[in-house]
Amino acid sequence: MSHSRFDVLTIGNAIVDIIAPVEAGFIEREGMSEGIMHLIDTDRAEDLYGKMPLTRQQISGGSAANTAAGVASLGGRAAFVGKVADDPLGDVFESDLDAIGVHYSTSRLKNGALTARSMIFLSEDGERTMNTYLGACHQLTEADIRPDEIGAAAITYMEGFLWDPVEAKKAFVLAAHYAHKNERAAAFTLSDPFCVDRYRAEFLDLIRSKTIDYVFANVHELKSLYQTDDLGEAVREIAKDAELAAITMGADGAMAIYNGEITSVPAFPVDKVVDATGAGDLFASGFLLGMARGQTMESALKTGCLAASEVISHIGARPLVDLTGLAEAHGLAG
Repeated sequence: MSHSRFDVLTIGNAIVDIIAPVEAGFIEREGMSEGIMHLIDTDRAEDLYGKMPLTRQQISGGSAANTAAGVASLGGRAAFVGKVADDPLGDVFESDLDAIGVHYSTSRLKNGALTARSMIFLSEDGERTMNTYLGACHQLTEADIRPDEIGAAAITYMEGFLWDPVEAKKAFVLAAHYAHKNERAAAFTLSDPFCVDRYRAEFLDLIRSKTIDYVFANVHELKSLYQTDDLGEAVREIAKDAELAAITMGADGAMAIYNGEITSVPAFPVDKVVDATGAGDLFASGFLLGMARGQTMESALKTGCLAASEVISHIGARPLVDLTGLAEAHGLAG
């Protein structure tokens, strides 16, 4: 196996989060249910975007892209594969990744759907009402999977959300094939309990067929995968099926199950949980980088929990401080 160019390459939905405060009555006038995520079409996306105040914040997001951002913040060599359109929000997404040092070279979608966006309206009481348009990110295909990039990454990590569009599903499997062809690891996150409910049999087949080597999940997703309310039973099952599973447990920390052996670490204390968005994404950043660089299971878990603790202490799913310095301060560098 040759030396890797990237520690971690992630593949997933390329989404721009657009956050803006709105005055009282706006949510009702627009026919939204406050605090709910609404899936919307192109016309609605353009209409709402035009109604957002100029004080809006535009921040690149998407689960796997957040993980790549975390890897870069920890000093790792990160790459991302995901589809945006040849439009202004596509420019925002690309420039954001470039600014933080994440390699990104996926070709733009032309003359088609717009760049995916999640328009988040903040009510005066702080409630977040989301309107998500998936657009271009669902147009990822096998043509976007480059064997030279996958082969150059120590670990390729993918979102379970990619299993929704048929063409992206093919791209997912092809990426795992290229990783294994180059003696690299392929990993994925279960993403969401509802995602697991939709594709339980297929996800289990991915794991049991060894298409996927490393599985990431939170407690709810793992229980859903094995249709049990007993965490111990779910852990025993994943231990039989997967080479490696990394499980986040919120305030109880995280565990890894590798070749049947369980390693657990506590969570890092946080004064106040401000926004849990991105906690799992950033945990994956630290754990994946630790694995890519040959850290012990305990050290990789601790790095993941530390990265998660930073992102839940503020609004937004990307780190606001240099995670390299934070890791060094806790003796987790390298």
